Amino acid sequence: MKINTAYLILNTDKKVTENSNKVRGYIGNKFKDYPLLHNHYNNENFLYSYPLIQYQVLEGQVSILGIEEGVKTLKDISSEISELKMDKYYKVNEKIIHEKEFDVGTSREEHHYKFLSPWLALNTKNYHKYNQINVWKDKKLFLNNILVGNILSMSKSLGIIVNREIYTKTHLESVHAQYKSIAMQGFLGEFKVKFKIPDFFGLGKGVSHGFGTVKEIIHGKE
Repeated sequence: MKINTAYLILNTDKKVTENSNKVRGYIGNKFKDYPLLHNHYNNENFLYSYPLIQYQVLEGQVSILGIEEGVKTLKDISSEISELKMDKYYKVNEKIIHEKEFDVGTSREEHHYKFLSPWLALNTKNYHKYNQINVWKDKKLFLNNILVGNILSMSKSLGIIVNREIYTKTHLESVHAQYKSIAMQGFLGEFKVKFKIPDFFGLGKGVSHGFGTVKEIIHGKE
């Protein structure tokens, strides 16, 4: 299925040291009339589907991904972003927006991906289940099943029909992560799956905050 995307890169006068949650907070407050930017319609009604706006800070550079309806939102606001006022002040010197249509879904060939930011696979319930597993092989299978579930959840939210069973092969390591000021266990590494995922799409928990961002590895290179 074809999915429309826009990727907005903000080049600032210095490297951004705050995390993507700070960027999300600033942009969401500045453009309160755009629900997709902050994932809620008002203080009580939140949007729980796959986020169509995803904020990322990678190596000090801010970028915002827009998917489907999120594309129009990004195009509407991009001309009005001239600065970022967070813990520090950043002047936006340049804005680059890439629009592209991606074919997303199952594939005959295997695709190789890398997590650019920690994948938050575990929620309160499965965190305890995961830590009760003593054999690493079983832990890996547990994570693989969660990753498949994340891909299926993303697909369902975007209206993508998955008409065949998918499996993942993973090489992951546990890392510490902070999500909404809460210490969490995350995972970095690589995985392979017969499924086409666009670069910079997120998987798992905290996607709109920049967690679980993936990028395809082509011929062993990012």
